[in-house]
Amino acid sequence: MATLDHTGTLGVVREKVEAGERLDLEDGLAILESDDLLALGELADHARRRRGGTDDVYFVQNTYLNQTNVCRVKCKFCAFAATRKQEHAYTITAEELVEDAVAHHAATGFTEIHMVNGENPHVDFDFYRDTIASLHAALPDVHLKCYTASEIHHMTTLSGLTHEQVLRELKDAGLGSLPGGGAEIFADRVRRLVAPGKEHPDVWFHVHDTAHRLGIPTHCTMLYGHVETYEERVDHILRLREQQDRTGGFLAFIPLAFHPENTVFERRGFRHTTGADDLKMLAFSRLMLDNVPNVKAYWIMMGMPMAAVALHFGANDVQGTVMREEIFKAAGGRTGTEQKVEELVRFVTAAGRVPVQRDTLYNELRRWP
Repeated sequence: MATLDHTGTLGVVREKVEAGERLDLEDGLAILESDDLLALGELADHARRRRGGTDDVYFVQNTYLNQTNVCRVKCKFCAFAATRKQEHAYTITAEELVEDAVAHHAATGFTEIHMVNGENPHVDFDFYRDTIASLHAALPDVHLKCYTASEIHHMTTLSGLTHEQVLRELKDAGLGSLPGGGAEIFADRVRRLVAPGKEHPDVWFHVHDTAHRLGIPTHCTMLYGHVETYEERVDHILRLREQQDRTGGFLAFIPLAFHPENTVFERRGFRHTTGADDLKMLAFSRLMLDNVPNVKAYWIMMGMPMAAVALHFGANDVQGTVMREEIFKAAGGRTGTEQKVEELVRFVTAAGRVPVQRDTLYNELRRWP
């Protein structure tokens, strides 16, 4: 087993973990600058267990829906969005979406719908509210995890309502939680470079803060591996940690590696992050985010074998079956768009962990010995 040099910078991090002290900016930089990958994994797993973690590894049986890829924002990292005039653009009615979801549910029995879209300027707020209401009426036992903070903000522009009014109406219609997308990197410098048309990061926080105070749990993310610095990664995590201190509404954190294919960054020579980078980010996330209970190894981003390794680097969740995922696929993802429950169980078991099927809110549905 890897051991840490207690006289080095990681030794200071370990001493803080052992003492239950919070890590700060300098500690975060020490973690990201370290080349001792195995020691980082050991320390992150130790921190997870010290904070109450067990051998349980969670996953959900979920499907991904995208109702429209038409988007007003031209994020440079996105290969999914389209303008209405482009050949591959689409917008699906609520009726068509529900009909497809019901048939899919009859065949698979998923417990969660994860839905995000482009910010379509050619629809109104009723488009979103009616979709949630129709899905909830047709599939009342399925949790609806829908719409990023950016989409919620877009709905306020369409409707003239506030964030709170939009969220209340969606919650009343059947919305269960929000995904964490749209966070990217919070640093203003980075936002200007990769998403100049997107709202200020304060808006992302206001939407999630409002959701938490309305009793709507959410998730949080970071898109890493493009133009951000280590300092900006640490700042991003510290801002999430402060928000969780205030409201406690984040269910899980998901670090998302940037996929440059089919984006302007591919033409500029950007490449996928390495497996070592991804494992380091998971360890970093677990060590710094001491108040978010679940850290996901997103297998569709890194592949299931690497996600299994990540379970020894602080992760305790492998997301889920992820049926019909399109956004990473559009950016050149090659890991497939679905994982069978049996395969998730096999990989988790082979990693020496206990597979636990959960619902969106981390209630246990099934456990394997």
